[in-house]
Amino acid sequence: MKPMAARRLTVPRDAPPRLDVFLVKTLPGYSKAQIHTLLSEGRVKVNGKKAKPMRRIVGGEELELDLPETRRAPNAGVEGPKLRALYEDARLVVIDKPTDLVVEPEGNRPSVVGLAAAQFKGFDVGGVAQPGIAHRLDKDTTGCLMLAKTDLSLAELKQAFEEKRVKKTYLALVLGTPPQTGSLDTPYGRHPEDPRRYTTRFETPRRARLSWTKVQQFEGSAVLEIDLDTGRTHQIRAQLADIGHPLLGDWLYGTREAKDAGIGRIALHALRLTLTGFVAEPLIIEAPLPEDFRRGMSGRS
Repeated sequence: MKPMAARRLTVPRDAPPRLDVFLVKTLPGYSKAQIHTLLSEGRVKVNGKKAKPMRRIVGGEELELDLPETRRAPNAGVEGPKLRALYEDARLVVIDKPTDLVVEPEGNRPSVVGLAAAQFKGFDVGGVAQPGIAHRLDKDTTGCLMLAKTDLSLAELKQAFEEKRVKKTYLALVLGTPPQTGSLDTPYGRHPEDPRRYTTRFETPRRARLSWTKVQQFEGSAVLEIDLDTGRTHQIRAQLADIGHPLLGDWLYGTREAKDAGIGRIALHALRLTLTGFVAEPLIIEAPLPEDFRRGMSGRS
């Protein structure tokens, strides 16, 4: 495998004290095993000298990384829908994710990762010409999804999530008549009787937090604009179901009435992403409401 041009980094003063741990955080597209291979093969130099796998760092060191040539994404040839970019620069692309599409590859099914690798340019994450995933959307969920183009931008996006510099806003069609505004701060974990589901009804140190504003009330259902403070798996679906307002069309968490009143899928749309500290001005990116969601709302008005 031919090497590409060496990548150079300066170790920050607040870096982890071990080189391998720092590289795992800095190159999140590479696995721990791949990082240790780079080190054992002498592809990492610290201040001009080949580094040992367990080398200690203190900050300020100059690193030179001899990374492998970027490989073609293995799922880039799978056919699927055309992805629409809502925003793109040299570091990331935000797509308007369609429904019925998984984010990461599952066998030969179309996925966001595979389709983006084929339809957009500039990806180099973990030595592969495919996007890095900093957050996910369920298969049925539509709307804003950020894809990192490089290992550095993936690390920066992960840090932005950790530091609460990413705000995610959703629209959901829910059953019943919820309050005009509300918030939830609950325990959150897997359901002890069904590993597919999550629940708020058992004590656990893990918390889930969200808030909402009601946008519109119909006969027996409502549209909520939801801001997530945490990004747990199935969080909106599970938390709202547990307070008696399941999402319409939710086959896993919904009541029979909610399932029968759906729009042909789970009625959830990732409306808006707000990202601060990534570029000079805050990025505010919004995905238009998909046609099935619009029809579902108009049919209730």
